[in-house]
Amino acid sequence: MISNEKYHLIKIISSDLLQNGKLSVILLIAVLLSAIMVITITHHTRRLTTEHENIGLENDILDIEWRNLILEENVLGDHSRIEFIAREILQMQHVDPLQEKFIILIN
Repeated sequence: MISNEKYHLIKIISSDLLQNGKLSVILLIAVLLSAIMVITITHHTRRLTTEHENIGLENDILDIEWRNLILEENVLGDHSRIEFIAREILQMQHVDPLQEKFIILIN
C-alpha cells in the first residue's frame, strides 16, 4: 500500500542535520568561509603586486625623463652658449661703463 502522505524533503534534511550533524554543518561552513577568504586574499595580493610593478616601471620612466631634463638644462644654461646667442644672433654688446645711464624713480 502506498500512502498519500506528503513529505517535505527540505524540512526532513534540515531537522536531521540540526539533530545529528551540527558539527558537520559548522565545519562545512568554516571550510567554505576559509576557501572564500583565501580566494579573496589571493586576488587582492595579485592586484597589489601588479600595481607595485606598474609603479616601479613608471618610477623608472620618470627617473630617465628627469635625467634627460637635467642634461637639457645644463646644455641650455651653458654660459658660453648664452653668450654666443647674445652676441651673434641678438647682436648684443657689453655696455661701456661711461655710456651707462641710471634712471632713479622717486615715489
